[in-house]
Amino acid sequence: MNAADAAPEAQARFPQELMYAAASQYYLEDATQADIAKRLGVSRATVSRLLTEARRHGIVEIRVHRPTTLEEGPLAAEVAAALGLRRVFLVPRVGGPALGPWLAPGLARALAAAGLESGDVLLVSSGSTVYECARESLGRFPGVTIAPAVGGQEDPQPWFQTNETTRLLAERVGGVPSYLYAPAQPGPELFYSLQHEPSVRKVMDLWAHARCAIVGVGSPPLTRQVVPAFVPRHADGLRDAVGDVCSRFYDRDGEPVGYPGSERLVATSLEQLRRIPVSIAVAVGPEKVLSIVAGARGGYFNQLVTDALTAESLLSATR
Repeated sequence: MNAADAAPEAQARFPQELMYAAASQYYLEDATQADIAKRLGVSRATVSRLLTEARRHGIVEIRVHRPTTLEEGPLAAEVAAALGLRRVFLVPRVGGPALGPWLAPGLARALAAAGLESGDVLLVSSGSTVYECARESLGRFPGVTIAPAVGGQEDPQPWFQTNETTRLLAERVGGVPSYLYAPAQPGPELFYSLQHEPSVRKVMDLWAHARCAIVGVGSPPLTRQVVPAFVPRHADGLRDAVGDVCSRFYDRDGEPVGYPGSERLVATSLEQLRRIPVSIAVAVGPEKVLSIVAGARGGYFNQLVTDALTAESLLSATR
């Protein structure tokens, strides 16, 4: 036996024969850890460590196969057809206060299918769902430029700061961040000057050349607990709004809804969103159903990541 062959066992805490014996009895013979401990003459805690080491050294490989009914099955296809979307990526029913760990696997599949290459531009919107997903493992896309789709906001929550979401996502996927140093809704004079500021203009130009976008879908503004500070929640124009993408509001027919100051919004336009080849909405929950339906009707995203329960509600809402 040469040195290379001996190295794996030398680094292991237990002999390979012992790890194999414990693993084969546990996984192939359905023996309990207590039974294995008696047979091998070791403690039950040692059996647990043997099984862990067996996985670490490749003696045991565990595969978790996602049910096809969730990602490629009839439910996803039916929702895509009902909403006129190119594709829907489903995850199991979301639970708990943190959405990111639940939705990230679906978003990772959507990004993998997007075929992003070095030099492509990926936009990200504000919002807690996108922010939480950006903190999770979503694959590696080296050389892809990550840019905000909307300016920063004065609200203290981190998910309102798209530069922070951009930084997190670029770090996780190995992309190149491009920051937007502009407020989401500047005053008239500042808005005019920002159109000619080179660093801001650079990001705005990226919006027109984006290959992909990840956007959150906002619920109706009158029903939300938290909206961006610059949005006049009770403005007459927003009474008809059922949702928004990148702080661009729309009604139940998907038609744009304006509000005082919306003409000064530093954000990707709805028309630009329609032209992005792969625009992925990430949204979940009963309060988002009408918002998702209307946003899809307006063509502001062509793919959707959601959970099975929301998917069923979407089908009911479109029948």
